[in-house]
Amino acid sequence: MADIMTPALGESVTEATVARWTKKAGDAVRKDEILVELETDKVSLEVAAPADGVLSEINAEEGATVEPGAILGRLTEGAAGAKPTPAPKAEAAPKAPEPEPAPAPKAEAPKPAAAAPLAPSAQRIVAENKLDAGAIAGSGKDGRVTKGDALAALEARASAPAPALAPAAPREIHEREERVKMTRLRQTIARRLKEAQNAAAMLTTFNEVDMSAIMALRNQYKDGFEKAHGVKLGFMSFFVKAVIHGLKHVPDVNAEIDGTDIIYKNHYDIGVAVGTEKGLVVPVLRDADALSLSGVEKGISELGKKARDGHLALEDLQGGTFTISNGGVYGSLMSTPILNAPQSGILGMHKIQDRPMAMGGQVVIRPMMYLALSYDHRVVDGQGAVTFLVKVKEALEDPQRLLLDV
Repeated sequence: MADIMTPALGESVTEATVARWTKKAGDAVRKDEILVELETDKVSLEVAAPADGVLSEINAEEGATVEPGAILGRLTEGAAGAKPTPAPKAEAAPKAPEPEPAPAPKAEAPKPAAAAPLAPSAQRIVAENKLDAGAIAGSGKDGRVTKGDALAALEARASAPAPALAPAAPREIHEREERVKMTRLRQTIARRLKEAQNAAAMLTTFNEVDMSAIMALRNQYKDGFEKAHGVKLGFMSFFVKAVIHGLKHVPDVNAEIDGTDIIYKNHYDIGVAVGTEKGLVVPVLRDADALSLSGVEKGISELGKKARDGHLALEDLQGGTFTISNGGVYGSLMSTPILNAPQSGILGMHKIQDRPMAMGGQVVIRPMMYLALSYDHRVVDGQGAVTFLVKVKEALEDPQRLLLDV
């Protein structure tokens, strides 16, 4: 008998919630097969079977709160225990000969075993959207269906021609309300955002930036950039570099309050907000000032993929000094972002929109973006906040400033 234990959850994380069991008591399992998914305040964790055998007990049901080292369930080890699932099918064969049609259903019995195994994150997408798991080709290890495979199948179904509507089908009546327990991640997001509002003297200042220079530079070099570095040249790398440029000129925005002290950070670990199906997370790009544009783009791409696949580690989310949030990808024209405590500043990017601008006595059309800097007025004075945002604006409108550091 082997215990299935709650793993170490990381620094400052003391408990987790059992989100989902992928097996039932009595099911056969194989070593390293995912048995249960846990949710902590920050990330999701998967616990695998320590050996071949049978899941004999489930000690922590879905929704239970567990601490590191707690027993989640027990496994009866042994190769004999790992094969109970096929055995009943072999016994069923003698019963089938009496009626002639009996062998036909037998041909269908192996179908579930032939279906590719599903990752826990993929199982949720398949179940919620009523996808045919057997029709999804798995790209993971041993043919496992990943979250990306499930999302691709969902997208393919959405783009397929709509079937003809059934005439006069009765309308299904649903309840007017549904009560759903908040996930641990959503509870943490809610708590931290409210704490940021209560603790900080939060203010927002605005500016706008002409994106013409960045867009022209990107259009000119995007193909060569991707060929040379294997990653697309986006806008975020320019914003990360412009933010670091501003932080170097106004160190208060890269500081935080600790009791009665102010801690000024001499490193630039930039958090990039990423929306996932479970909520907003902010993975951190370490020492971004030491990275090239291609290094920034690669780092952001890797963190974004880990966030969407649910593979972020705790260290990916800790220790940021400043955050960038891009509401423009969802169409937001202007917003007032909330601080990511204990940081003292967060930059909100927004939708690029062609607008008439007065330049040199003429009205011209320019691709403009509103910028919003929310800051903690306890640390950052209004003059410092405005200066920071102007430095970001100047760096974006004249990218050569980033090379000259002026």
